Amino acid sequence: MTTLSDSLTLPCGTVVPNRLVKAAMTEGLADIGGYPTPAHEQLYRIWSEGGSGVLITGNVVVDANHLERPGNVVVDREPDAAMKEALAKWAAASTSAGNHTWVQISHAGRQTLKTVNPRPKAPSAVKLGLPGGQFGESEALRTEEIADLVNRFAIAAKAMQEAGFSGVQIHGAHGYLISQFLSPRSNQRDDNYGGELANRARFLLEIIDATREAVGPAFPVAVKLNSADFQKGGFAFEDSLQVAEWLEEHGVDVIEISGGTYEQPKLLGMEGIEPTEEQHVAESTLRREAYFVDFALAMQKHVSIPLMVTGGFRSRAAMEQALAEGGASLIGLGRPLCVQTDGPARLLAGAESLPRYEDELALLPSWLGFLQGISLIKTLSTFATTYWFYAQLDSLGQTGKVVPKLSVLKAAMQVGKQQSTFLKARRNQG
Repeated sequence: MTTLSDSLTLPCGTVVPNRLVKAAMTEGLADIGGYPTPAHEQLYRIWSEGGSGVLITGNVVVDANHLERPGNVVVDREPDAAMKEALAKWAAASTSAGNHTWVQISHAGRQTLKTVNPRPKAPSAVKLGLPGGQFGESEALRTEEIADLVNRFAIAAKAMQEAGFSGVQIHGAHGYLISQFLSPRSNQRDDNYGGELANRARFLLEIIDATREAVGPAFPVAVKLNSADFQKGGFAFEDSLQVAEWLEEHGVDVIEISGGTYEQPKLLGMEGIEPTEEQHVAESTLRREAYFVDFALAMQKHVSIPLMVTGGFRSRAAMEQALAEGGASLIGLGRPLCVQTDGPARLLAGAESLPRYEDELALLPSWLGFLQGISLIKTLSTFATTYWFYAQLDSLGQTGKVVPKLSVLKAAMQVGKQQSTFLKARRNQG
């Protein structure tokens, strides 16, 4: 029987020391030039000592004009000497306890905030369907721009390898650019990158091929893939199965199964502003805790490469059941590690579960709960709760400590102010 402490050998030959992974969570700690800072080093040294076999970083973006959030690390060209030094320090801190660290490489596409870019690039000129006006009208990428982005992903991956990180993860989920290409809802192109699934997956597969060529056969290359978008007319589970098979053929080492977009934030265990499009997947008892494990169980019948499941896991029993039933080879942990940073070590030592902090978080007091039915309020509440976790990561990076008593409202105001200050400094710089 597979246990959490068992090692895992990846297709590329790399051995992961245990089955627990600190999943990607955006940090927002970079300076205005997109360089990693000492706060990255402190945060990741803390996580390195926390027991995870693998740490996956937050979004490192390949275009400074398409940040996932202000404070992303940006590697959109061959790194200069200062960037090489900063990346190397980050890599050394993040692997100091002998774990692996994989860098998540991403492009936000139309999910770029309007304050960062009012006319973000995307597969097609299809605006993000969220109330509040936080996202601008998108513009369709030209073919030559797509080719340039493929090259940028490969450049970033090679830079991470040279810096001392032990792998990369290509972010193809959560409604970011690659995910936008995969979805017929956001990809309405009529060229070789649109239409049938093989065309919509072309951008992702070209990135994988270019990345593998850049880093060689022995360096782990993972992909984060939506099990589904859970939106009518979007990327469905049947599509995800086919893409997973193609990813295996193209030499990917791990597929992390997730789901949803900003419009339908299933990754956060929340409902979006429209009805959820149900997928035809058999339910298991594990679904009560882990959002996407049923999709991984079904997918494992189609691919042989390791699958990672992130989203909802808290109890050791459910994690071990997922490993035993083949629903996951790796268990991704996110929000609990924003506060209990040594959660993996506790689980490996026999702890029964991790805390579910989000159950106690709310933007509005209970007597105003009736307002949660309003689309704008629902959207603001989702982002504000997320900002509470952002604030914990910021505090860990800056001070080495968490602030669990922080209110959701104060956290949202704090993060909002930080992001506004960051963007103002960025504009002033030129």
